Amino acid sequence: MDAMTLLTIFVLSVFVGFEVVSKVSSTLHTPLMSGANAIHGIILVGAIIVAGQAEDPPILVVALIAVLLATVNLVGGFVVTDRMLDMFSGRKATAKAPRKEDAR
Repeated sequence: MDAMTLLTIFVLSVFVGFEVVSKVSSTLHTPLMSGANAIHGIILVGAIIVAGQAEDPPILVVALIAVLLATVNLVGGFVVTDRMLDMFSGRKATAKAPRKEDAR
């Protein structure tokens, strides 16, 4: 494929991705992040495979950068998911409220 076709596909995928993600309701963000983390794990494995089979130094450099970025994206997704799950877990009780029998 020529460069113009690849650029057109990239721009269209950015617009479609933005529209799809912006229409997601807030109750679905945690499951969406979990699914995205699974996809990022697959991308990381693919980047590691490409880096392991690279013979040319420029391809190896790009593959190692892809491994680094995929790792950062995967870890960041898990951190965000963990924070969102903490928001839904409620407040943790630090001290028990006194019972009526104890007040007498």
